[in-house]
Amino acid sequence: MKTIWQKGWGALFVVILLFISWEASVRIFRVPNWLLPSPLQIVKEMVEGYHVYGEHLLPTLSLALSGLMVGCLIGIIIGIGLHIVPFLRQAFYPLLIISQNIPVIVLAPLLVIWFGFGMLPKMIVITLVCFFPITVSLLDGFQHTDRELWNYMKMAGATRKQLFWKLEWPQAIPALFSGLKISATYSVMGAVISEWLGAERGIGVYMTLASSSFRTDRVFVAILFVVTFSLLLFAFIVFLEKLVIKWDPEKEGLIDE
Repeated sequence: MKTIWQKGWGALFVVILLFISWEASVRIFRVPNWLLPSPLQIVKEMVEGYHVYGEHLLPTLSLALSGLMVGCLIGIIIGIGLHIVPFLRQAFYPLLIISQNIPVIVLAPLLVIWFGFGMLPKMIVITLVCFFPITVSLLDGFQHTDRELWNYMKMAGATRKQLFWKLEWPQAIPALFSGLKISATYSVMGAVISEWLGAERGIGVYMTLASSSFRTDRVFVAILFVVTFSLLLFAFIVFLEKLVIKWDPEKEGLIDE
């Protein structure tokens, strides 16, 4: 079986080829730095400009982690509630879909008006982008519970509580981690958007200042950190998944092909 590193060589080659083409195009066509800086210029700014962006990294990361944890908790609670009470699912599931069709960047100014410039509107923004993938994935996992095992346990006298904790919940965990991976990447984006509402420090603040001063190289530095944080959180969720899930439902024959 190929390792993750072996599988990633193809993607790494494409990325390197993209940067080489980018660098060559900027030099050949003499594109101004304020319009499109070269990769080398961006790396140079990342190395030399730590004193400018250094103080903005930790606030964004801590905000993303806090919002992710709150979003995960709310997503799991909503998912379990909608599964246990079918009436609630029929009534509220369409509203969940509608809530995701409202752009967060449009909703953000309203949150500032309603809740001010404190931490609460920022947490709401991150929670809104994080909870939905978890809820939907968890509900999908519950729906794919093995019916033969469910009927067998039911005939054996298992209570509704036992069916949930001993069968439905364990078999929904792989689906839950799929939603967590998506939410982990969304959390950093949500943190940056929330910082646009008004913050003293953060990558969102750094990006706004760079854009207003036409420092495009710094904007790309901010983008690189957003991508890096997202990948780190994604890798952390994958690590947790391997620790928690000790069995493969497909190999065990619990999920029909």
